[in-house]
Amino acid sequence: MNTLQREELMEALPYARRYARALIGSQAGGDALVGEALRRLSADAPDARLALYAAITALHDADAPVEHGALDHRQRQLLLLVHLEDLAPEDAAYVLGMAPAVAEELLELARAALRKHAATDVLIIEDEPIIALDIEELVQSCGHRVIGVASSEAEAVTIARQHRPGLILADINLGGGGDGSAAVTRILRERWAPVIFVTAYPERLLTGIGPEPAFVISKPFHPMTLAIATFQAVTGGLDLA
Repeated sequence: MNTLQREELMEALPYARRYARALIGSQAGGDALVGEALRRLSADAPDARLALYAAITALHDADAPVEHGALDHRQRQLLLLVHLEDLAPEDAAYVLGMAPAVAEELLELARAALRKHAATDVLIIEDEPIIALDIEELVQSCGHRVIGVASSEAEAVTIARQHRPGLILADINLGGGGDGSAAVTRILRERWAPVIFVTAYPERLLTGIGPEPAFVISKPFHPMTLAIATFQAVTGGLDLA
């Protein structure tokens, strides 16, 4: 790759890691997928970011099981590329090696199926009241139950102890109320639950230094972004029959 493509690749890397982790359901598995994808990238790829997504997808295809039920692995990939990675449908179609019209049709079927599955009890950690209300409405529109909205680290820990969430949706910066990642760390010491971090700066959580979250979505986000992220987090990348 030329210098420009290398720079594009470095810029795309945090987002590609997010995509791979969401596919696999873990930091270690996702990062291993990205590492292998980097070794297989074509030297003459026309677009560094799309080439990286395509290599990750091809590797995932090789290991993905035959699925029946809510979503197959191709539908998951398509939803993640469009709604988590914010690719245009035609770019997602390129990554998946399919015609844009086929991708559009599959995307609509996947969206419809997604709305019917994987409901759980959600704890929201967000200190901005208006944003918290918006997220609560989005969570409920995805079919989930909100067990509490915490504006501080201490409040989040208390609600988690009382209600045992099936999913935690957390902002990082809670202003004077502490740190969302610290709240999550305290909660997970007592009871495991999948976590999605919501942040305006996702690249800051995907530095490659130390433990990192498997699921990160960017502010602002589309309702379907939250829907696919919660589905992947709750199911751990597995299908629901």
